[in-house]
Amino acid sequence: MINTTEFNTRLKKILDYYSLSASAFAETITVQRSSISHILSGRNKPSLEFITKVLKAFPEIDLIWLLSGVGEFLSTTTTPPQIEVPKTTPLNPISASPKETALIERIVIFYRNGSCKNYEMNTSK
Repeated sequence: MINTTEFNTRLKKILDYYSLSASAFAETITVQRSSISHILSGRNKPSLEFITKVLKAFPEIDLIWLLSGVGEFLSTTTTPPQIEVPKTTPLNPISASPKETALIERIVIFYRNGSCKNYEMNTSK
């Protein structure tokens, strides 16, 4: 059975080694961000599918090391390969002609705790 605390330490080592945030790591291995958060907090244990996705995205990581901490972190290479992390695109400002005015219909504010507030604008005059 995997020791959750020790696995978390190894997972953090992977994040540090590749300079990835938990969010970027989740995107790289195609899992939900909450999965990473739950594993790092100790709430959930990593599933076989999770381990498989990590090894598929990072084949140089040694399976035995990932599961048990025994052996070397990297099985074949000593330098981190270049990982292409999907980039979010910045919002493009609305380009309005001098005669045209863009009207705001609604504003949504997202909070770090996962909640949000939606403000609908009254567009009738």
